[in-house]
Amino acid sequence: MLDSPDRVNRLAFVSQTGRTVLILRELLLLGQFKAGERLYELALVARLGVSRTPIRFALDRLSHEGLLEPSPSGGFVVRAFTLGDVWDSLDIRAGLEGVAARLAAERLQDPAELNKMRLLQSEMDEIVQANLDTFAQYVRLNETFHFELVRLAKSPMLERSLSHLNTLPFAGPSKLVFARMAVGRGAELLIQGHQQHHEILEAIASGQGNNAETLVHEHIALARINLQAALANAEIWRNVPGAQLIQRDS
Repeated sequence: MLDSPDRVNRLAFVSQTGRTVLILRELLLLGQFKAGERLYELALVARLGVSRTPIRFALDRLSHEGLLEPSPSGGFVVRAFTLGDVWDSLDIRAGLEGVAARLAAERLQDPAELNKMRLLQSEMDEIVQANLDTFAQYVRLNETFHFELVRLAKSPMLERSLSHLNTLPFAGPSKLVFARMAVGRGAELLIQGHQQHHEILEAIASGQGNNAETLVHEHIALARINLQAALANAEIWRNVPGAQLIQRDS
């Protein structure tokens, strides 16, 4: 059965708005707009080549995510983050994802539920000591591993909370993984984090909820080490996604 014109138009709109959100979010994290800068719909229409409707949707969505904030005079401005915001986001992620690991262990009903995580881990085993050419693949696998862990908690409320948090600079599971390649202990930290994946997975498999939660806290502590290293090196800092939105003197 052929799609009706109305349905085709709706699907096109959803696709266009989704792409607009992704592109605008990426531009924000790449520092294409300064913290505190006001975003104008017409300027974004010209820059992104889309109509005002998906632009408005994207602005509302990114405001809800926390990358933008409403301007007193109307419209939206780019949000400025403090270092306190960044440290807090890592602490909150550790708490939420730790709970996710504990729930995953407690709610596991069938060992086959872990098949996807085991496959992801196996794929990362093959490239964890690889070079920069395969590092982007490792980052993607790492992010999927963490998302799968949260899914196994079987808690839509927890999943929504982490999904919102992960949109902020440095909060997501892969926001700082790449920095390990640039710091002095990069290879060591990467291997350490990878080994922690194995330990978290086996704790969940054996129903050790409290242990799984503790291991996640230790795992996310590596992100704090990466952030500290980035803060100490101006060259690394300039290339960290979202760094331009953070006020380092706060």
